[in-house]
Amino acid sequence: MDEDVLSRARAWVEQDPDDETRAELQQLIDRGDAEELASRFAGRLQFGTAGLRAELGAGPQRMNRVVVTQAAAGLARFLIDTGRDRSVVIGYDGRVNSDVFARDSAEVMRGLGLEVTLLPSALPTPVLAFAVRHLGVGAGVMVTASHNPPRDNGYKVYLGGEDDGSQIVPPVDGEIAAAIDAVAAGDVRDLTRATDYTVAGPELARAYVDATAATVPAPALPVDAQPKVVYTAMHGVGWETARAVFAAAGFAEPAVVPEQIEPDGAFPTVSFPNPEEPGAMDLSIARGVAVGADLVIANDPDADRLALAIPDGAGSFRRLSGNEVGWLLGWRAAARAQAAGSSDGTGVLAASIVSSPALARVAERYGLGYRDTLTGFKWVSRVPDLVFGYEEALGYLVDPGVVRDKDGISAALAMLDLAVSFAAEGRTVADQLDAFAAEFGAFASGQVSTRVDDLSRIGEIMTSLRSSAPSSLGGRAVTGVTDYSDGVEGFPPSDILRYDLEGGARVIVRPSGTEPKVKVYIDTVAASPAEAQTLVDALAADVRPRVS
Repeated sequence: MDEDVLSRARAWVEQDPDDETRAELQQLIDRGDAEELASRFAGRLQFGTAGLRAELGAGPQRMNRVVVTQAAAGLARFLIDTGRDRSVVIGYDGRVNSDVFARDSAEVMRGLGLEVTLLPSALPTPVLAFAVRHLGVGAGVMVTASHNPPRDNGYKVYLGGEDDGSQIVPPVDGEIAAAIDAVAAGDVRDLTRATDYTVAGPELARAYVDATAATVPAPALPVDAQPKVVYTAMHGVGWETARAVFAAAGFAEPAVVPEQIEPDGAFPTVSFPNPEEPGAMDLSIARGVAVGADLVIANDPDADRLALAIPDGAGSFRRLSGNEVGWLLGWRAAARAQAAGSSDGTGVLAASIVSSPALARVAERYGLGYRDTLTGFKWVSRVPDLVFGYEEALGYLVDPGVVRDKDGISAALAMLDLAVSFAAEGRTVADQLDAFAAEFGAFASGQVSTRVDDLSRIGEIMTSLRSSAPSSLGGRAVTGVTDYSDGVEGFPPSDILRYDLEGGARVIVRPSGTEPKVKVYIDTVAASPAEAQTLVDALAADVRPRVS
């Protein structure tokens, strides 16, 4: 047993306020589990632009009350030391211990002298992002692990003021991390706590509902003539807020997936509560078939992402890709911007670099600006003059004036607006996808992911690709290779490789920012959707062994 690790583990037990994690760690010490103790104490969770996210458990490499207390105190000290507004709003979702972590944060930050507002119940991440701007506070904290596995939790940070309610980006993340490390050098029992923080009233969530409902016009059809819709919250916190938004905007209440509609941190019907994962939407699609729905809507557990499925013509449904939804919402946003007079390049559409290039073609057609960003809405939301932004991982920002982050509820509302408008014209969402291909070109996209057990394998894969760049992929010549680690104009150095292919196709490879994966993004454009998809399949078959 490493004596340093053992000493730190014992010190952790002494300061841990949680009976469960304290007992868990003491058991590891008592049975001399050197390997597990080393994994818990070989460093600490890195606080970065995604905040914190990890499995629940004892020790500095897990999510627990000690780590959260240190993070809260570090963030508070950052706000104080940098002269920012000393106020914060804190939200939380329905995951295990989210409410506990939120209250710990409120008490510690209030104890350090900040003005603290705690949301009154488990609410969607977009409500917290909205609250940062609505309340005019210096920072926001959302306790959530979004769509991660059930045993995970996390800590996401937003900044007010000049940051306008966006998530943190470098170098601020490093400054907060340094402040957290300084706190972690001491004992959390020495931190002053206070319970006289403010708990927000129902008017805050209502303000979000009203602001979001106002982003769409009155429905083109009365409630009883609107398309049939199924909604699932995937055991998350989206339903009550989404339901209120849909009603306030004049849309019919969807049929729900009863097994998944209430918050449940155990996620009993899905092994991985991410609408992108195979099987995650099976219950909602079954419900769609049962009620004869025209559209299935799924939010992820904290409701900042949106997934859709539409009838496939064969008695079931097909899930739309994140890019397909982005195309439809981007086309809607461009048409609205043009109608509002933003056709001189002052309005901008934006997408992460791993999202489909189709949105750039929409922007060009409508006389709008276009920007690629690094992955993550912390970058998308900061694009000047933004009117719409998305990333293929089911994230959409449909009204930057309300929320400066991806918002699965406002995006769902925008899709309801489209679906009802199409129905009033005798058309469907599928018809609009066909119209998109006819108007802008037949685009297709795909993805290959390799999950690893050893994180060092990710570096090995990226190094291998850099040392032996392919001359062709999927039978198409590679016409250009861009290594973002070298620094590309407009982007900070990033571990991303891009291969441009003859005919306009491209392949992008990068490590995941939230999971132990290498992810490959494939985008093609061709004369027909079938031809574009055939090329995607060929590229995927060629790429898969290269990243395994």
